[in-house]
Amino acid sequence: MTKQPFFYWEGETLVLNVLGKPSSKQDAIGKPKGHQLKISVTAAPRAGRATDHMVRFLAEEFGVATGDIEVVFGRMNVNKQLRIKSPKRLPAVFAQQDLV
Repeated sequence: MTKQPFFYWEGETLVLNVLGKPSSKQDAIGKPKGHQLKISVTAAPRAGRATDHMVRFLAEEFGVATGDIEVVFGRMNVNKQLRIKSPKRLPAVFAQQDLV
């Protein structure tokens, strides 16, 4: 059985599967959980605000503009997929993955 990674590349674009955790104590990138990366944000899950907050937080973490992050699906759901154009940095959790 192959372990499905929580991210993959499409050219210069990083496609990231996210398990969101709104209303957390702090904004944080957690550990992979199955084929998703757990990301906690302080924002409450109201009208997509937690997702917007997550995009702003991740833009800083990946060194990109918020406009470079597209929410493919899951804006109103904890299960999301994001596309990040040409990230300048990768958080440490990416280095810990066995890249096949």
